[in-house]
Amino acid sequence: MTTTVRLPLVNRDRLLQSIEDLSNIGHLPQGGVRRIAYSPEDCQARHWIHGQMRDSGMDVRIDTAGNIIGRYPGQQDDRPVLATGSHIDTVPSGGRYDGAFGVLAGIEVVRSLHDQGHHFQHPIEVMVFTDEEGSMIGSKGISGRVFPDPEYYRRPNGEAIQTCLARVGGNWDYIAQAQRQPDEIAAFIELHVEQGPILESMEKAIGVVEGVVGQHRYQITVIGQENHAGTTPMYMRCDALVAASKVVLAVNEIGTMPGQQVATVGQMQVYPNAANVVPGKVEMSLDIRDLSNLHIDRLLAQLHLHIQEIAIATNTKISFEGRLRNEPALAETHLQDIIAQVSEGLNLSYTYLPSRASHDAQELANVTDMGMIFVPSESGLSHSELEYTSPDECVQGANVLLHTLIRCDRYYLNPDHAAH
Repeated sequence: MTTTVRLPLVNRDRLLQSIEDLSNIGHLPQGGVRRIAYSPEDCQARHWIHGQMRDSGMDVRIDTAGNIIGRYPGQQDDRPVLATGSHIDTVPSGGRYDGAFGVLAGIEVVRSLHDQGHHFQHPIEVMVFTDEEGSMIGSKGISGRVFPDPEYYRRPNGEAIQTCLARVGGNWDYIAQAQRQPDEIAAFIELHVEQGPILESMEKAIGVVEGVVGQHRYQITVIGQENHAGTTPMYMRCDALVAASKVVLAVNEIGTMPGQQVATVGQMQVYPNAANVVPGKVEMSLDIRDLSNLHIDRLLAQLHLHIQEIAIATNTKISFEGRLRNEPALAETHLQDIIAQVSEGLNLSYTYLPSRASHDAQELANVTDMGMIFVPSESGLSHSELEYTSPDECVQGANVLLHTLIRCDRYYLNPDHAAH
């Protein structure tokens, strides 16, 4: 007679109800959510999360970067923690799943263990990071990568970061104390909605994230010559907008070359922006992302060659200025393997893919082993009130998180693995 082994699973109804309950804080008329970091809605949601963590058997604290950290003790409580979590702040018209789903799934995993009176060998921490949608100051605090000038973190509404952090229980003057050391955290696993169309288009239930892409951002400035649009013959023009248009096409060309990169011109300002004047100047953004800095550098080298040719052909001057450089954060191979094995064990289809959006996990990768799990986003929509992930997909993701942490608990008991 064959004995069927029943795998532990999260409480489906309780997880889905928690997603519903949190979405009511900052609820928008079209079904979305607005919980800007440090707002009254964010503070209300943080208070609610505190209660959910305590009810799940966790001790709860707030570090100096404002992060909420719930700790569920382990049988060997002096071991480095297994950590999970995400964020609960949103963009102005966001959805109910971005960030919040990963937090609530982490709490549900702990609550399911608590229901059974079960503890891992390692303690578990569920982290709610401060202001992921803006400055990522919470996860940067944990990685020790906070920029020291508080003016850098002044809010768009003019509020000082000192005031904002104090409102949520943090303290700018002691923010360095939020930094965690590699020997404190064995691994960090973030569960998140994909925020893209790949899983849905491939009909896969789970995304095994290979890493968070590096992001390089530049301002490109094209200088031509303003002139009268009626009296200047076409062959005598130095039209900055014509040159800029050719640059946009060159960016699209490198973005569509073989590889996983994306390249985007998303902003453009035309001067003097008058209907009867040949444009004399254009400023535009360039955003290019890939898992490999080397690949990004190669693509940029090709783009520079194209731009030199464009400048000569259009009699313009074109310059680059760096604005942002985020390094790629690769997920550990053994964590990818564990997530894939767990998906197979739960009979869930999966694929490997990069994350082209920023996540707190990329900061945690500076401290510890990092892995990420994606679940599908309907139509690839996110940062939108129309964001949607089905109840089944949410529960499947939470169960993959639970079993990934179960396997990590065994994996990191091996001293050789723990020293990885």
